[in-house]
Amino acid sequence: MSQALKQLLLPFDLLPWLEKPGRVRRLQLSGGVLGYRLVRARRRSVALAIDAEGLEVRAPRWVSVIEVETFIREKERWIRKRLAELRRTPFVWEYGAKLPWLGQTLTLVLRADGDSVQLCGDTLEVGLADGTGLRARVLGWIRDRALVFFRQRVDMLSQAHGLQATGVGLSDARRRWGSCGAGGRVLLNWRLMLMSDRLIDYVIAHELAHLRELNHSPRFWAVVARLYPDYPSARRELSQLGRTLPDL
Repeated sequence: MSQALKQLLLPFDLLPWLEKPGRVRRLQLSGGVLGYRLVRARRRSVALAIDAEGLEVRAPRWVSVIEVETFIREKERWIRKRLAELRRTPFVWEYGAKLPWLGQTLTLVLRADGDSVQLCGDTLEVGLADGTGLRARVLGWIRDRALVFFRQRVDMLSQAHGLQATGVGLSDARRRWGSCGAGGRVLLNWRLMLMSDRLIDYVIAHELAHLRELNHSPRFWAVVARLYPDYPSARRELSQLGRTLPDL
């Protein structure tokens, strides 16, 4: 990872499968045929990387395919468990659908009159009079609210600890929660609005810590601890919850 840009990775959706490097292979396992991508890399051992699209195996050039696939067979149970965890449920855009929102749940209510989106308690009223689709209307509303919310939280956390981000923007990345460039601009994934504000604060603390340390060294985690003392718990919860979010 470049020193110029540090990212907090999502547990799902890496780059599209066909755009990844390496060779696609298939292996017959006890639970069925498993497709995987084999990438030869300058490393000392075989490593497995799993996302919602499948398995990538990174191996030194001197390790044979037979040895690679023996390793995969030994890890079959773990691989299939991880793949199952990463399969997300598509969100069904309809009246009465339940949308996660800042640690709560909103119910979508459709209106034929008007073209605004209004939050009324635990109900999100969506006007569709101008013909805009429900998904586009709600996602636009989420992004608008996210930018305002993120800027407020970044200001609060950064000022309290003598830090200064040069800007705050939204990210639509499919593989990371946030990033912080060497120039000090923080980007945060709008999908964080589907989580509680305390997890959002952890991601912000993680990115703000990169203003001091553009790495993930012990010094970096010491900065995170000052910004967000309970970061180990939040980090685990973020990883677990990220796998259950609906695919909007």
